[in-house]
Amino acid sequence: MISPQKAVFFGPKLAAVALCVTLFSGCKTSAPVAVTAPPPPVAKPVVLTLGQNRTITSDEFFDSFTKNQLSSDTTQRTDLRGYLELYTNLKLKVLAAEQAGRDTTEAFREEMATYRKQLAQPYLTDKSQVEQLATEAYQRMQQEVNASHILIGVAEEALPADTLKAYQLAVDLRNRLLKGEAFNTLADQFSADPTARQNGGNLGWFTAFQMVYPVETAAYTTPVGTISTPVRSKFGYHLVRVNERRASRGKVQVAHILVRVSPSSTPNAPIEAKAKIDEAYAKLKAGESFDAVCRAYSDDVQSKNAGGKLPPFATGQVVPALEAAAFALPSPGSLSAPIQTNYGWHILKLIERKPMESFAELAPALRQKVVTDTRAEVLRQATLHRLSRDYPITEYAAVKQAVFATADSSLLQGKWKPAITGAASQPLFTIDGKTVPISAFLTYARQKQAPHREGAPAVAPSAVLEKLYTRFVGDQLLATEEANLERKYPEFRNLLAEVRDGVLLSQVMEEQVWERSMTDSVGQKAYYEAHRANYNYPERVAATVAVAQNKALLDQLQTRLAGNTPYALRRSAPELRYEKNQAILSTAARDQLFDVLVAMVKNPAYVLEVTGSREATEADSVSANRIRNVVKYLTTNGISLSRITEKDLRAFRPASAPASAGAAQLARRVTFTYASTDKMDLARVISGTATDALTLTEGLFAKGQNPYVDAVSWQVGTQTKTVGNRVAQVQISRIEPARPKTFTEARGAVINDYQAQLEKQLLATLREKYPVQVNENELKRLVK
Repeated sequence: MISPQKAVFFGPKLAAVALCVTLFSGCKTSAPVAVTAPPPPVAKPVVLTLGQNRTITSDEFFDSFTKNQLSSDTTQRTDLRGYLELYTNLKLKVLAAEQAGRDTTEAFREEMATYRKQLAQPYLTDKSQVEQLATEAYQRMQQEVNASHILIGVAEEALPADTLKAYQLAVDLRNRLLKGEAFNTLADQFSADPTARQNGGNLGWFTAFQMVYPVETAAYTTPVGTISTPVRSKFGYHLVRVNERRASRGKVQVAHILVRVSPSSTPNAPIEAKAKIDEAYAKLKAGESFDAVCRAYSDDVQSKNAGGKLPPFATGQVVPALEAAAFALPSPGSLSAPIQTNYGWHILKLIERKPMESFAELAPALRQKVVTDTRAEVLRQATLHRLSRDYPITEYAAVKQAVFATADSSLLQGKWKPAITGAASQPLFTIDGKTVPISAFLTYARQKQAPHREGAPAVAPSAVLEKLYTRFVGDQLLATEEANLERKYPEFRNLLAEVRDGVLLSQVMEEQVWERSMTDSVGQKAYYEAHRANYNYPERVAATVAVAQNKALLDQLQTRLAGNTPYALRRSAPELRYEKNQAILSTAARDQLFDVLVAMVKNPAYVLEVTGSREATEADSVSANRIRNVVKYLTTNGISLSRITEKDLRAFRPASAPASAGAAQLARRVTFTYASTDKMDLARVISGTATDALTLTEGLFAKGQNPYVDAVSWQVGTQTKTVGNRVAQVQISRIEPARPKTFTEARGAVINDYQAQLEKQLLATLREKYPVQVNENELKRLVK
């Protein structure tokens, strides 16, 4: 009897189809039966012939047609005869590329090797197990766990005696815990986790993907209040006590104001930071907007100009103090009191709470995670177990032991250079009938060896080499499977053939059509002249279209536009303050100026007014020097001087401020005011954070291009119209009659049309060179 064989197929979209084939044969003791030769293979029917000898079978064509019909792109679907035309054109271009030898170049082989590697990956992983682990992870994410652990450290490569010793210690400690000894005391005494000294082994709250998989599994399968049996991970043996479980809190999104405190800061820095965060908090409690206070006070450069907004986060993804404060906020808009973390001081504002997404939404990310986190080893071992049945391995035990005997202490330092020379070509093992020599493993071991981690449990060099050997054998199994994918999986072979055709097709089209159509200006102009009647502008109007949620916003825009340019934006940046008689930019001032620089770079129509002042007791030149240093910083970093105006207030004191130390400090400053030469910027500022509250569009519009322009009469002047729930003001400055496009205006469309002509000419040449013959009888059979 021939043993059953099982092959599992994984398609490019991770759709798995299991195919089991069991062959049975029997032996009889009766007279031998004459064995006849098998019949010759039946020729597959051909539907298409190109040139003298390129044939396309009905199966090959129909498979391609079926895939096209199942494509999500409905614009590509057509009937069988229509698809035959498209398919024939593609195959003609591929044939031309082959005849030109494009499939034999080194560049082509490298590109195909890259594609093959990518397409092979789904076939080298057990898709059903990926789905199982993703589902398991999602189920675990419904709950959050608070657990503690004790780690008895032992290396993965440890000798059996050392591994057993660590395991027995873990069992002994578990028995002591079950008898009532304090978990935190034993964690402090025995745990190899360095944080156990501070937290008594407590891991805090976590969910799926936040611990190594074995510890996570123990935390989710051990009842609350009990202690797991010893759990093995790559770090050693863990005892896991589950303290508490709760339903998932989903995600929370907050904005924050951060006053940073650096570990290397001056002794006064923490005091100053606390005073600064308290000042910011007082302004918020007094009613100032969070965005404004954030821009003025926050040291988080990445978030301050976005209102301090942080990405949404779940349990275990930020520092505990920040997490606790964020989830404690009762409702959107509520503020936290200042809280301290290792980054500094924060004030949080709740933006929204988000429940956990559905499995359908999270599934793609979960599948990606399970093949990249510590679950990947579970998947690898399952795949290797399956492949070991498909590809028998025969080891040469004596040779293997001789190689292991060469391991010495240099392997623990990552400097091993084995002394095997002449014997290196000897077989170490065979896989699927192919010999793997000693030299292949030695090369692998030299590349993969790494210094043993200082302070880690001691290991024997031979054990380290054995682990490398086990990994090497697994890699060879995977490589053998990858080399046999075309033979084992017809869909992989077909997919690779499609990719090959696509690469060759793009090469032909690039040279014969795309590049030529872009660079052949003479051909473009000739095509334009021959088809001038195809390129025309319809009647159009030059219009400015303002659309708002209400008429009040439109009126505000028109009032502001009626003023002189540049348009005042009523937008400012945080002011710079100075010590007495100081004009040089401090590090903090440069950080603030960087935000001004970014605003000027991102908004090329902005102009900036830089205003400086001094207190009366300072030197006359101080305010001018303050302005000069600011302007120098901006111009040195690429801002044109023509976009900056300077205003020196000299000895200025705000009228509302009494003559005091506070008033003097207010006088020692530089302030910034933005304006813009672009009315679009003005509309954006009036719209504020609600980006669709007010929009402004300018241009030439034909019928059907803008619903608000279509809704008014086409005559010069300003008209207001309500369309749906929006109010539009359309100002038409002129009417452009229909006219032909110039070559420059039509060039984009001309290039597209010229490409179509070049492709048509290419196909005509190919059909002449490689005559096309269609088997009509076979095609009719397929149509039925």
